[in-house]
Amino acid sequence: MAKFVGAHTSASGGVQNAAINAKEIGAKAFALFTKNQKRWDAKPLETKTIDAFKKALDDAGILPKHVLPHDSYLINLGHPEEEKLLKSRSAFIDELERCAILGLDRLNFHPGSHLVKMTKKQKEDIELVTQAENHCLNVIAESINIALDKTQGVKAVIENTAGQGSNLGYKFEHLAYIIERVEDKSRVGVCIDTCHMFTAGYDIRTREAYDATWAAFDEIVGFEYLSGMHINDSKPPLGSRVDRHHSLGEGEIGLDAFRFIMNDDRMDDIPLVLETIDETIWKQEIELLYSFVNN
Repeated sequence: MAKFVGAHTSASGGVQNAAINAKEIGAKAFALFTKNQKRWDAKPLETKTIDAFKKALDDAGILPKHVLPHDSYLINLGHPEEEKLLKSRSAFIDELERCAILGLDRLNFHPGSHLVKMTKKQKEDIELVTQAENHCLNVIAESINIALDKTQGVKAVIENTAGQGSNLGYKFEHLAYIIERVEDKSRVGVCIDTCHMFTAGYDIRTREAYDATWAAFDEIVGFEYLSGMHINDSKPPLGSRVDRHHSLGEGEIGLDAFRFIMNDDRMDDIPLVLETIDETIWKQEIELLYSFVNN
């Protein structure tokens, strides 16, 4: 089996519980927060916790490369205010170090937001919007370079966004722009969230649309950077720029897109992680996805 499907499981009570919870739902991959995602500070990982995590991972039969840790939601690597930018950079470095200590090789993160509040008229000025976005993308790339320079062994995996508010990363061009400016290309990757992709305007519902969207991704970003995926249906419609996930087959995307993914060898050997809204059916959703293989 070349596909490794799981879910973003709870690490409440200790990071080892994320692996234990993943095993219970039949996952072959999982995501987790290595610290409280709503707080800046975190206790250093203790040796007994690190050992417990590695044992739980081994017991679950899940390889470190199929684990996709997610950083804190507080971090904004493109923050326009220096104090908050420095705080975000410091926290991001800590997150990378925590992954390394746990023996994990990648860290998933949202690129950042420029936080520029624009009037309706200003939003219609393409040049003004592009300036704000490009400046923020440059700051994000600089933040990644600083963090990679201070750490080792963990890949910074940029997640595409829905483009809600001032969040960047909703265009493939944004991802490519950042990657182009990252000095160590071996330590940067991309996580594609299917809900975010869809609400950002990239259709994957039909074979034709799916093929066209991924051809654009390959041309603009490149499949060599695809290091993980979030497998989610979408409550909002195509191009709505709203981030609201749904259970598989219950939203606007439908099941065909997920059938295509499960039979696409370009998505082999990377973590495919559910973030759908009803965790009580994750086991069934994982089984559903595997039932699509060669189907």
